[in-house]
Amino acid sequence: MKVLVAEDDPNILQGILELLESEGYSPIPAPDGMVALELFEREKPDFVCLDIMMPKLNGYDVCRRIRLQSGTVPIIFLSAKSEEIDKVVGLELGADDYVMKPFGVREFAARIRAVARRCLAAAAAAAPAAAPKSFRLGELEVLPGELRARRGALAIELSLREVKLLEVFHAHPGEVLSRDHLFRVCWGLEHFANSRTLDQHISKLRKKIETDAKAPTVIETVHGAGYRWDPGA
Repeated sequence: MKVLVAEDDPNILQGILELLESEGYSPIPAPDGMVALELFEREKPDFVCLDIMMPKLNGYDVCRRIRLQSGTVPIIFLSAKSEEIDKVVGLELGADDYVMKPFGVREFAARIRAVARRCLAAAAAAAPAAAPKSFRLGELEVLPGELRARRGALAIELSLREVKLLEVFHAHPGEVLSRDHLFRVCWGLEHFANSRTLDQHISKLRKKIETDAKAPTVIETVHGAGYRWDPGA
């Protein structure tokens, strides 16, 4: 899922890019409003994050021009302004959400996840046959279109990356999947394999989905080889 991020502060931009990549999105950076418009037309992102105070073209004007091309692509405004009138203007221009800077990582990830769910729901409505289907890993039910899993009555929030990892394990029951294979499938060929990054994601995912993360039954470690989901375990 491609996300256009227009932000003129390089430190904030880098932080957003790293967060989006970690969550499993493909971020497209833009340092100003004019570049953002060019990239929007060329890359056709799934949704857009717009800083308001940008050089060359501010976020409001970028939003207006995007809305002339697409009335449906989700737009999130990022702003250090706190006046209520600014929020009203942004929403009247067609923004879907408004995030105040500075924002916490968890808050921003949750906002992004909510927009991603709307994108997935819209895609499913447009092509029902291609909509992601739910699947089970033992007692765990995974709902890709909702970026969630359920264990009984417990709802578990998942990132795009975590859903992809679970999809790969479900597609290869009982197989030992190497770290290189998982990294290639879930991160892509453009990323260099990094065992530490993968292990950190697996550890974080286990804390969410396992009844006991120290004795996992969904994602087992096969020492020296990789990871495995054993449906017979």
